[in-house]
Amino acid sequence: MAHSITTAARRAQIVEAAIDTIVELGYDKASYARITERAGLSSPRLISYHFANKDDLIRQILVDVYTTAARLLGERIAREGTAGERLTAYLEGNVDFLREHPREVAALTAIGPHLRDDEGKPYTSASAQEPDVQALAGLLSEGQRSGEFRDFDTRSMAVLIRGAITAAVQRLHDGLDFDAYRRELVTTFRLATRRDADATG
Repeated sequence: MAHSITTAARRAQIVEAAIDTIVELGYDKASYARITERAGLSSPRLISYHFANKDDLIRQILVDVYTTAARLLGERIAREGTAGERLTAYLEGNVDFLREHPREVAALTAIGPHLRDDEGKPYTSASAQEPDVQALAGLLSEGQRSGEFRDFDTRSMAVLIRGAITAAVQRLHDGLDFDAYRRELVTTFRLATRRDADATG
């Protein structure tokens, strides 16, 4: 048991050091040597002991960050009752994660262009967002079935929402007022989805 705890702690230490190195130096310059230095390890061999290669380490970064984000967002949404409240929790939770975890988000942004699927093809932002789009479309469909939301194409609305969240990611270091953005994001999409909204003008 002690060995497994030590192994988990070491892997977490390496992942954190890799995130810091990628954010500081960029993906291409985040070598094992640099990560070793950042982690305070005695040799790059310690990284190789825990991770098969750099791709394996990068996958662990993705797993850790997305797992944390999904857990925090899931807990937040689960506390709400109506579909509208869950949509608000989803919108606010995403913006709050960006604001509270800028280091992790910056690392994902740097890693993104280098990701490949099982066939070696580059991931696009659309393909990376597809699971989120599908889950969000499901939430929107629930709101339509309950009568809270008006009739609209749920996939299109989900894509629009994800696009608005991605826009915030792109302005992480531009002095974006996250409180204002969060407020306007919620207002925009609550108005856009509510049953009494007249989309035709």
